[in-house]
Amino acid sequence: MPRTALRICPLCEATCGLTLTIEGSTVTGARGDREDVFSHGFICPKGAAFGALDADPDRLRSPLVRRDGRLEEATWEEAYEAIAAAVPALVRKRGAQSVGVVLGNPNVHTMAGQLYPPLLLKALGTRNLFTASTLDQMPKHVSSGLLFGDPFAIPVPDLDRTDFLLLLGANPLESNGSLCTAPDFPGRLKALRARGGTLVVVDPRRTRTAQLADRHLAPRPGSDALLLAALAHTLLAEKLTDLGELAEHTDGFGELSGALASFTPEAVAPACDLPADEIRDLARALAAAPTAAVYGRIGSSTVAYGTPASWLVDVLNVLTGNLDRPGGSLFPLSATDRAPRPAAPGKGFGLGRWRSRVSGHPEAKAEFPMAALAEEIETPGEGQIRALVSIAANPVLSAPDGRRLDAALAGLDFMISVDPYLNETSRHAHVVLPPPPPSQSAHFDFSFNSFAIRNQVRYSPPAVPLEDGGMDECEIHARLVLAVSGMHGTEPEAVDDLAIQTTLARETADPCSPLHGQDPARLAGLLTGVTGPERRLDLMLRIGPYGDRFGLPAGLPGGADAATAFRAGSGAAMGFRAGSGAGADAGADSDSDSDSDGIDAGAGPGLGLARLLAHPHGIDLGPLRPRLPGLLKTRSGRIELLPDPIAAELPRLRAALADRPAGLVLVGRRHLRSNNSWLHNVPALTGGSNRCTLHVHPDDAGRLGLADGGLARITADGGSLEVPVEVTDSIRAGVVSLPHGWGHDRSGTRLSVASATPGANVNQLLDGTRLDPLSGTAVLNGFPVELTPLP
Repeated sequence: MPRTALRICPLCEATCGLTLTIEGSTVTGARGDREDVFSHGFICPKGAAFGALDADPDRLRSPLVRRDGRLEEATWEEAYEAIAAAVPALVRKRGAQSVGVVLGNPNVHTMAGQLYPPLLLKALGTRNLFTASTLDQMPKHVSSGLLFGDPFAIPVPDLDRTDFLLLLGANPLESNGSLCTAPDFPGRLKALRARGGTLVVVDPRRTRTAQLADRHLAPRPGSDALLLAALAHTLLAEKLTDLGELAEHTDGFGELSGALASFTPEAVAPACDLPADEIRDLARALAAAPTAAVYGRIGSSTVAYGTPASWLVDVLNVLTGNLDRPGGSLFPLSATDRAPRPAAPGKGFGLGRWRSRVSGHPEAKAEFPMAALAEEIETPGEGQIRALVSIAANPVLSAPDGRRLDAALAGLDFMISVDPYLNETSRHAHVVLPPPPPSQSAHFDFSFNSFAIRNQVRYSPPAVPLEDGGMDECEIHARLVLAVSGMHGTEPEAVDDLAIQTTLARETADPCSPLHGQDPARLAGLLTGVTGPERRLDLMLRIGPYGDRFGLPAGLPGGADAATAFRAGSGAAMGFRAGSGAGADAGADSDSDSDSDGIDAGAGPGLGLARLLAHPHGIDLGPLRPRLPGLLKTRSGRIELLPDPIAAELPRLRAALADRPAGLVLVGRRHLRSNNSWLHNVPALTGGSNRCTLHVHPDDAGRLGLADGGLARITADGGSLEVPVEVTDSIRAGVVSLPHGWGHDRSGTRLSVASATPGANVNQLLDGTRLDPLSGTAVLNGFPVELTPLP
C-alpha cells in the first residue's frame, strides 16, 4: 500500500514542505504540504520532480576507486582505505597546504554539508578553501561583515509587511529567492501589490518578476552600484534621510555625504543609461514609503562592483530608517543561532588576513576565489595543491575557464569527490563517495533558516530507509574526516561526540552562556536523538534562542535585546504555534497572520529535538523582530556605515562614471526548473523554456545579421562558444543573455539526459581575471562579448 511521508525540499532556497507518496522504497509523487507552517502547500516544478531526481538511474549507488587509471566500483571500506593511505601521507610529505577543499552550492542544502566540512577543514589544517560563495553571494557576506561585524548578519526584506520593495538583480519568480528564504515568493510579491504596496524591479531583462512590477528600470548591466549611490546621494542632498532609532547605533553618517558627492543622478545617468529624473524620482518614492526594503541579489553581486553594490543596499535601508524595522529589512533569528547576548563591541570583520600563494588574492571569510583554484593546482612550489577534496561541487562548469581547471584537475596526485553523480568535475576523482538519494537522508536547514522571512523550525527524518549497501550521508562525511586525519577505523560517532564535547566545553566556560558552570558530561547525557547528527541538532536547539536550556533556570543573558528578540522562557514558560497533524493549528496564511507573534504561552516547554519531532509540519516562531544593537560585532559595537575598505573602493567606482561599453555585454539568467548544474539530468525538468539559448534584442540581431533559431559565435576574454540564438524584446538592446550551469559535453561522465542536450558553458567565456577585488567574486555578469553569425 502507498504511504506518505513529509520532507523539506532540498532543491532551492525556498525550503518548501513536501508530502511524498511512497510505494515500497520508491517515491512516486510529491505535492506541497498544506500544513507546513512556512510554505503552506506551495510547490514549484523542482519540488514536484523530487521523485524523479531521487530515483535517477544515473545516480551512483556505490563508491568508485581509480585503479590503473579507471574508476571502478568498490566497497566503502576500500574507498576509505584508499583515502587513508593517500591523504595523511601527502600532508606529511608536502604540508597541510598541499590539500585544497572545494565546497559546492548543494552543501548548504544538506545536514551533512553543514555539520562536517568545518571539522574536515580543522582536521586537514589547510587554508586552501574554495566555495561557491565567490561565484554568487560573497559580496553580501563582505559588506555585512564590514557594516555589522558579522558576515552572516544579512538582513532580509520583510516581504509580508513592507509597503515598498526595490529589487535589483533578482528574479525570484524563476529562482525562488536567494539569501531570502521565502516559500511562494511570487505569491508574496502579488500580495504586496494587492495590499496597495509598490514593487520596483531593476533588471536589464524584462523577467517574469519585472512583468509583475509597478515599475521596471532596465539599466546597463554592472551599473547597479552607481544607481544605488545616486539614490543615496539624492536622499542625503535633499535631506530625505530619517535614521530613526538607528541613529544612536550608527557611525559614519556624517562622512557619507562627502564620500558620495560625485554620484549625482546626472553624473550616473549616462553610465546607467537611465534618465536622471527617473533616478531622483525613485529615491523620493523610496523615502516617502511608510515602510520599504531594498533587496539586491545575484545580478548586482556578480559584477565588477559587487561589494559596493551590496553595501549600498543596506546603506539605503539605514538612511530611510528601514533597517531592523518591521516592514523594512530585518535580521532573522534561527532556532540554531546562538542565544542573544548583551550588546558589546566585538572583534570586527577582517579581510585579507592571509593571501593566496600564486596571485596574492586576499581571503574573504576564510575563502579564496574559486577562479584561483586552477593556478593553485598548476603552479609548482611550496604550498602547491596536490590533493583536492570536492564536496557537492562542479567547478568545471560553475567557475570561470573550465577548460583550464579541467586540465589542472587531471594532474592532481589525489582527488576525493563526495557527489551522487559522475559529472564534469568528479570524473577526475581517485575516490568518489556517493551520498544516498535525498529521501533516505534526514534534513534540517541550518543556513536557510538564518535567511528566512519568518522565524520557524522544521526537521525531516529520512522518509525511506537506506538501500542495501548504502551509507548515510552524515556517516560518509564523518568517516571522511577520520580518514584524512589518520584515524581511519575509528567509529564515526566519535566525530559527533567530539563536536558535542567541544561545544559544551565552550558553553559551560562562557559567562554569557545559560550553561555556564554546568557539568558538560551530564548535559551530554541528557541529549536525545537516534544518531550523532540528531544529538548535535538537539544540542544546538536546546542552547539556541528558543531552547529549553536543559531545564535550567530561566533568564537569558542579553537583557533588553534578548527580551525584544523573542518571548524568552526556559522549561515551563515557552511555547510556539506548531503544525502537527490532525487538530493542530497549521499556521494561518502568512499574509493575513503576519503580525501574529507566533507564540502560544500555554503550549509547553522550550525547544529541543523531541519537541520538534512531535511537530512534523514544523513550529512557527513568529515574525522577524528588531535585533539591534545586540547582534552587532563591530569593534565599535555600532553600525559602521562607511568602513575603510569600502571607502577605499569608492575612487574605483567613481572611475566607472566614465565607462561606456563599446559593444555588447552579457548577463546570465535563471530557469524555474533548473538550479546551477544540478538538475539537467532529470527529464521532467528539461525542455520548454529551460533551454540554453542566447537571448538577443531584435535591434542587435538585425544589426549583426542574426536570425532567430540560427547559430552565433560568442567571444570574450576566455574564448568562444557556438550557441543557438533566440531573438526577443524581453532584453534591452546592447545586452545578450546566456544561462549558466550548462556544458555537459565532456567524455567520462554518467549524465545520460544532460549529455543528450549539453548546452554551452557560459563561464568558458571568462578567463578568471575579472573579479570584484574586495570579495574575490568572479564577474559573471556585465562583461563585454562579441557576436558573429554562423551559417
